[in-house]
Formats: sequence, structure tokens, C-alpha cells
Amino acid sequence: MKLSVFGCGYLGAVHAAAMASLGHDVVGIDPVAEKIAKLSAGETPFFEPGLPEILSQSLASGRLRFTTDPAEAADADVHFIGVGTPQRRDGAGADMTYVNQAVADLIPHLKPGALVVGKSTVPVGTAARLAELVNAAGARLAWNPEFLREGFAVKDTIEPDRLVYGVADASKEQDTTILDEVYSRAIAAGTPRIVTDYATAELVKVAANSFLATKISFINAMAEIAEVTGADVTQLADAIGHDARIGRRFLNAGVGFGGGCLPKDIRAFTARAEELGKGESVAFLKQVDEINLRRRQRLVDLVVDSFDGRVFGRHVAVLGLAFKPDSDDIRDSPALDVAVRLKGLGAEVVSHDPEAIENARRLHPQLTYADSVDAALEGAEAVVVVTEWKQYRELDAVVTAAKVARPVVFDGRNVLDPATWRGAGWTYTGMGR
Repeated sequence: MKLSVFGCGYLGAVHAAAMASLGHDVVGIDPVAEKIAKLSAGETPFFEPGLPEILSQSLASGRLRFTTDPAEAADADVHFIGVGTPQRRDGAGADMTYVNQAVADLIPHLKPGALVVGKSTVPVGTAARLAELVNAAGARLAWNPEFLREGFAVKDTIEPDRLVYGVADASKEQDTTILDEVYSRAIAAGTPRIVTDYATAELVKVAANSFLATKISFINAMAEIAEVTGADVTQLADAIGHDARIGRRFLNAGVGFGGGCLPKDIRAFTARAEELGKGESVAFLKQVDEINLRRRQRLVDLVVDSFDGRVFGRHVAVLGLAFKPDSDDIRDSPALDVAVRLKGLGAEVVSHDPEAIENARRLHPQLTYADSVDAALEGAEAVVVVTEWKQYRELDAVVTAAKVARPVVFDGRNVLDPATWRGAGWTYTGMGR
């Protein structure tokens, strides 16, 4: 099929390359010329495992190209909207600037009968509003939310765990058939498919993210109780996770969640519910957000307390800057936040991350960055693990002890074995352990 993808950021670039790898003829469109130049040269503007390979292969096949010109989408049958919806600068709601602009750029180039498919995470009610504009141009609108996990985005696009189509009643059968053709490989593999209305499709993504955020903040709330009672929150999570109704996934206590989805999505959902007069229905999400942010300060407090309340001038190695491993994304990153807070208190912070240093340096040039773990550890008086990269999880406690000036470690993700590290002479502190 001939497809266009408006927006070549994280979502759009992955979607365009993945669709081309499945055999579709795809044009990716974005107004940022530098981004388009990189993608056209086979260079990814961000780190995502597997993306460089399918990007290069799809470009070489001739099935994928990138441009800044919306007119290049004119011959496409299906147009995907994959732009960002960041938090508004003046409030908690979603900034719809990019979605609105993408649709406005696309409408003059729609051919009769084309299908516009929204993938961006938007406030409920957005699709119905945009459908009026698209329908007036002789085309139709569907909403097909994305469920990408950073670090697994390529797999999640090519082999999704479910497909959701939000379609209009009047064209339900026709639009479902078209989307089934777009995702024919996943459909053939038996991927569950849910066909619904616009509003339900819009709510699916924010509801899912809200549930995951609530689960993470719940176990972090239990960590706060564990810290004052002497309980071990990791064992607690293991025990309750055996209950099939609860499950063990996302019950990992630590410094909390971050990134470009969960934090802004729960805030935007809360803001939209308040606009609808149903703020009380999701009022708990404000507490979820507060618990999450509180855990960052708790980790900072633990580090400061280890220096008897005065961290000024002390060498602290912070391992991790990205909000999660296998990503260079520093948006609302707990790891970067902890480093900045410690630096603000006067600590000599030296940070390391396998992929996120350049992004962090652009945002926070005041921090000191090390090109290797060993350089960050050299002479450290405290080591803080805040992103669970494999190379940090697999650090040798004995070897690492020989590199630091003071063997004190703070496990912000509860990924190190306390007995092993204590046995190697370290003062180990986890989150809620």
C-alpha cells in the first residue's frame, strides 16, 4: 500500500521504517529539515535498538523516503499522524499544536476517499473534532493508538500485542478492511484486534498508561511504608505478584517512572477529565504523580544523609541519565533529575550513561559527564544507580570497590544484590529494602 507518515520523531520514524519493512511504500514527512536529512541518510535521530537496521534496509529497497514537503503525500491511500503531544507549557493538558498542524498540512493534499489515521496520544474528543475537517475534504478518519515501549518499539510495531481501530460507524467495514491490509502480517499472526468508536480508541492509550503508572506508584507507596517498618518491598512485590489478579510486572519499587509518555499522559488525562466535569473520577492520578515525584527526592535525601546532611563538595557518581535502559530519552527522567538535584546541593556529580550523555549535556551543561563507568567511579564517595542498564546491573562489587574512595552505593532501581555488595564491603541502600 502507499502510506504517508506525518511526524518523524520517535513514533513516526519507527512507524514509517517498520511499515516499509513490511512491504508498504512509505513517505515520512516532517518540517524539521535536519531530522529529514539524517533519516534520509540512514541515521537515526535517537537511540532505539533495531531501528538503524530496518531504516537502512527500507531506504535501500526504495520503499521508504523522507521529505519536508507535505505535497509528497498526495498519492498515498493511508496517512498516519504520528506527531508528539507534549504537556502544555501553561498547564497540565496536552499541547495539540503539532497534531492540528499536521492535519492542516495534510488536508490540501488528500485525494478523495483517502483514510487519515491518528496514532498520537490525544485527549478524548479530538478525533471527533478532526473528523469534521477530514470529512469536509472528502476523506475519512480513523484512530489507531500506538502502544510502543521504548527499547522494544520496532518489535512492538511489527508484532503488536493488540490492534485498536477507532472508526466511524458509517465507514466501519471499509476502514477496518483497509487497516487490516496495512497490518496484514500481524492480523495473519492472530494479533487481537478491537474495532471500536473514536472515544474508546482515544481512551485506550491514556487508560493503559494511567493503570501502569498507578501500579508503579502503588509499589513505591509500599516502599515508603517498608522504609519505616523494616520490611523489604522487593519481597513484598514477589509475594503479592504471585496473585494472578495482580501480577509481578511493573511492581518494581525504586526512583519512579519518567519518559515522554506516562508522566504527561496522566496529567493530560486529569486535565481532560476536569474539562469534562469528571475530575473526581481520576483525582487519584494526582496522588500517583505526587508519589512518583516524591521518590526522586527520597533518593537524594538518602545520599545527603550518608554524608551527615552535607553533600557540598563530595564526589557522587550517578550511573544512568536516560529514563529507562535501551533508550537515550531524558524526558522527565528520574535519573537526570536526581543528578541535577544533587548538583544543586553542591555535590561534585559525575554522571555516566551508555547512550544519553549528549542529550543530557545539551539540557544540563552544568553537570560533569564521564565517557566510561570507570571514569565516573574513580574517587567516588557515593555511587547512585538510577537507570537499570545491563552494564550497571552486572557490575562486579569487589572490582568496583577498588575504584571508589568510599564504598557506599544507593540502588535507585533495586537491581543489585544487597548480600553480594555488602559482602564486598559496601554500605548498600535500596529503595524500600
